[in-house]
Formats: sequence, C-alpha cells, structure tokens
Amino acid sequence: MRLIRNSLQSLRAHFSRFLRALFLFAKYFWVDCPKRLETTAEAMGSTYAILLYGDDLERLKAATSAAFDELHRLDHLLSNYRPESDWSQVNQKAATQPVKVCDELFELLQFCADHSRRSEGTFDITVGPLLKVWGFYGGAGRLPKDEEVSTVLAGVGYRNLILDKTARTVRFARDGVEMDPGGIGKGYAVDRMIAVLRRNGIHSALVSAAGSSIYALGAPPSEPRGWTIKIRDPKCRDLALTELFLRDMSLSTSGNYEKFFELEGRTYSHIIDPRNGYPAQRMFEVSVIADSTIESEAWTKPFFINGREWTATHRPKDVCVFMCEEHAPCAWVE
Repeated sequence: MRLIRNSLQSLRAHFSRFLRALFLFAKYFWVDCPKRLETTAEAMGSTYAILLYGDDLERLKAATSAAFDELHRLDHLLSNYRPESDWSQVNQKAATQPVKVCDELFELLQFCADHSRRSEGTFDITVGPLLKVWGFYGGAGRLPKDEEVSTVLAGVGYRNLILDKTARTVRFARDGVEMDPGGIGKGYAVDRMIAVLRRNGIHSALVSAAGSSIYALGAPPSEPRGWTIKIRDPKCRDLALTELFLRDMSLSTSGNYEKFFELEGRTYSHIIDPRNGYPAQRMFEVSVIADSTIESEAWTKPFFINGREWTATHRPKDVCVFMCEEHAPCAWVE
C-alpha cells in the first residue's frame, strides 16, 4: 500500500509539473505572442495599407481605426477628386481672388513651394494641367500636339502660386493654374497616419500608400533590424534589385512603369518635367529613403527628372537614393 501511495504522489507531482509547463506554454504562445493586424482603405485615388504588431489586439484595432479616420479627414482636405475639398476649392477660386485656407494646408503649400525652389522647379504641384493634356488625369495617357503643351505650360510653374503668410491666403498669378496633390499628398497622409499610431501606443507598424510610399515604424517581432523592404527591378517587377531593413524611416519610389503609354517604340510616363511640359526620359526608376514620407516622396520626381549627376550634388545629406537609368546599372547614388 505504501508503494502505491508513493506512486500516486509521484504521479500527482509529475502531473502538476506538466500542468504548470502547459500553462506557461499557452501563456507564451497565446498571451505574450505579438498579435498581427493588417487592413486597407481607399482614399485620394489610392489604396492605403496598415500592418501592425502588438500585444493587445483591441488596441491594434482602435489604432487602425483612428489612423484611417485621419486618412479620410485628409481626403476631404487634399483630394482633387472631391470638388468640395479645400484643395479643390483653391483650384476653383484662386485665379480670381485670394483664398483663405487652414493653417495645415497653408503650411503644406509652403513646404511644396520651398521644395520647388530647392529642386529648381522639377518638383511642382502646379503640374495639374500638364497631366490632363497628356491624358494621365484619370486616363491611360495620350500624345498631345506641341501647341496643346505650350498652351497649358503658360500656367505651370510654382511662381504662379502666391502665398500670403500673414493672411494665410493662396492666390494664382494667372488663369489656367491648377494644383495637383499627386506628388505630395500620399507622403503627407502616411506621415499623419504614423503620428496617430504613435499616439495610440503603437511601436511596430508598416504604412503604405499605393505601395510606392511607405513608412516603417519600429521593427517587426521577428527582425529587430527593421522591416524588410525590396526595391524591385523596373523591367521585371518579380525580381528584387536590392533588399534593405527600414526602421523609423520612409521609402518612396517613382517609376516610368506606374502610368505610361507607348507609341512608335517610345515610352511616355506620367512623370513630366514642369519646365518643358514633356515626360522625363532616360530614367526607369528612383527610390528615396528619408526621415519622413513627405520628404522621400517630394524628392523622387526631381531626382527622376534631373538624373544622377544632379542628384549626386543636390540631394540632402540625410537622404539616400537608389537609381535605375538607361544605359547604366542600377545603383545607389554616391
């Protein structure tokens, strides 16, 4: 009997240890294991995606909802697809009178004007009429006549944008001016969404706008170096040219494969040089890494249009550039 009692006690002890081990196992994998949440939304003519990691699924859901609320707020502020948006109201009225705007929009327009000067006019939000005459505004593109280009080009140029800092008003210097947010709106929206996620206690997130402008917040649980980002081959999108880890940084890419048409063996892309009114040539793709998405997006077009030599001498010190151009290997700009 004593042997049986000892055996039962030993069995109970083993079973108790087994239950404790099982509890710790379950706690690790079901409680402490980071949760993952991925969601998308449509705004400003693009698809925005959020990927989050965290310990509390309900917090992830609440943070995602708050970030998308911010995105939709910006859609009503910046979208040129919405005639009632603040941006569209400026386009409709500023040729005839100064238009008072909110501080947020005024500061964004100041940022755009500053980058237009720094890029020697190759970043320019007044490029809207050129996108239309080339058929890229909501279309697949067309080859306009030279006279059509020269006619709308008269209204293109950042100097046609008159900003009154004291009155917080915007006015156009002439008729025919039209702002387009396509070169800056996505980057600004991504940065604002990241700010909302931070305020909601999120430390690991990847936010993307149309796959071309992204911000990597922190790092995913499996890779402390950061989020793995691949820069694709512009001629074969299934191939990766290089791979990098992005942590608390942004990356924006512009390529001639995004919106384009081909005619008589020549490719015409939506990346138009505002100075002459024609699509930039000899460049396939440019990727820019910067501290913020508004910065990385704002610089992609100037680097694309101006080429490697100009980029090497004009890029800010804290900005990295990967470039694919005609008759040259894809490489980082030194």
